[in-house]
Amino acid sequence: MEPLPDRVPEKALLSLTYLGPVAYYSKYFLHQEILIECFDHYQKQTYRNRCCIYSANGPLSLTIPVLTGVAHKILVKDIRIDNDRSWKRLHLKGIEAAYRSAPFYEYYIDSLLPLYHREFNFLLDLNLGFHEVMLAQLNIPSRIALTEKYLHTTDETVADLREKIHPKKSQATDPYFIPAPYRQVFMERFGFRPNLSVIDLLFNMGPEAEEILKKSISLKA
Repeated sequence: MEPLPDRVPEKALLSLTYLGPVAYYSKYFLHQEILIECFDHYQKQTYRNRCCIYSANGPLSLTIPVLTGVAHKILVKDIRIDNDRSWKRLHLKGIEAAYRSAPFYEYYIDSLLPLYHREFNFLLDLNLGFHEVMLAQLNIPSRIALTEKYLHTTDETVADLREKIHPKKSQATDPYFIPAPYRQVFMERFGFRPNLSVIDLLFNMGPEAEEILKKSISLKA
C-alpha cells in the first residue's frame, strides 16, 4: 500500500460487523492497520448483528438474533447467537431473492454458504468467519487483529471508528467516506442506495468492487 497523506491516521479501530457496509471495508484501503474491538459492550441496532441489503421493496435489514438475557453491558466477545430461531434460512432466502439476478451472485454465493451451514455459538466467531471471506473476495490481504482489552485511545495515529460506522448515524460522521455509485439490481426502481452491505457491492460489481471501495475514499477531511 502506498504511503498515506500525513493527516490520515495510520491505524483504524473498528467494531465487529456482520457482512459490514461498504464504508467499513473501504478502511482497508485507507489505513495501514485495522484493529477490531472485541471488548466493547454489545449494543442493539448496530452492524454487529445486522446488515442491510437491497431487496425488491427497497433496503432490507437482516438481523442475527442474539441472547442477551436480563444482563446489561455484555461484552461483544461474549454475545451468543440464538440458534433456536431459523434466522439462517431467512437470511439466505432474503439474499437470494435480492441478488439472484445480480451479475456476480452465482460467482460469490458459494463462498458464503459454508458459514450459513455451520452452527456458531458466538457472534464473534461467525462475524470473523464472514469477515475473512469478504477480505479474500476483495483481494485484501488478511490483516485481522483483535483487541485484547477495551481500548481507550486519544492517539492521533488511530482513527476511532467504533461508533461512527453505524446504521443510525449519518455518513457525515465519517469524513473519509464518500460513497461511489455503482450498478444495483433495483436502482431503476428506487435509485442508488449507498453504503449497503459489502455483499451488495460484490454481487453487483464482482472484480470491480475493489475499485469502487477505493473510489469511495475521500481525502478532503
